Amino acid sequence: MIQRHWRGVAKRGEANNYIRHLETETFPLISAISGFVKASILRRSTADGIEFLIITIWESMDAIRKFAGDDPGRAVIPKVVKGMMLSWEDRVRHYEVVSER
Repeated sequence: MIQRHWRGVAKRGEANNYIRHLETETFPLISAISGFVKASILRRSTADGIEFLIITIWESMDAIRKFAGDDPGRAVIPKVVKGMMLSWEDRVRHYEVVSER
């Protein structure tokens, strides 16, 4: 299993819109990809806005490539999401899951 981590900071007034976008657009899209396992939305308030950490779990890097393309380390950020954000990471981090309880 592979965890894919991405961070972005949303404008305060856009935080709920971003969550709605994930739940109605992004998550249904990736749920249809073979090898997708699950996704989590984590948030916290910062001095600048609302920071989000999005964690998706996949069976393999090949499954991630079905979503991200040939460069699986590239963040997939739709234009509409960029309009909601103050800042975002252009690259994601992948972690191999070695143990779970």
